[in-house]
Amino acid sequence: MDPIDREAIATVIGRVVAREHLELVHWVLLGPPGRHMLRIYIDKPGGVSLGDCETVSNQVGVVLDVENLIPTRYTLEVSSPGLERGLYKREDYQRFAGSRVKVRTAEPIGAQRNFRGKLEGIAYDVVHLDCDQVGHLEIPYEKIVKANLEYQF
Repeated sequence: MDPIDREAIATVIGRVVAREHLELVHWVLLGPPGRHMLRIYIDKPGGVSLGDCETVSNQVGVVLDVENLIPTRYTLEVSSPGLERGLYKREDYQRFAGSRVKVRTAEPIGAQRNFRGKLEGIAYDVVHLDCDQVGHLEIPYEKIVKANLEYQF
């Protein structure tokens, strides 16, 4: 049984990020007790600064410690999502329509699970992709296990 209240952690992170007028891209808690790693990805138009990351880290860390939401030792990292940011929410698939993406599905679609191409958007929980390998492809949102923007040089 996991003694960590993930909803409470999400609430703390969301409050701090919103108060700083930043976008919470994603957060994840990894590792075993005593060696947890809490990673928070934030963004804003024009990109985040080191100061933004430091502010979020300090504020989130203080609240987590005071409320003892992670009762064992942990490492906290706050960073930008990077050039090849992950797509985690349905809104991301619309926001980044027109961008190149890499998508991995839980189950094969036409004998493959990994796709690359131009993201066309999302409609009715179906992601539309102009796939390099097969042309237009419709991928059910719930079948996607990982998706990232693909940086073009």
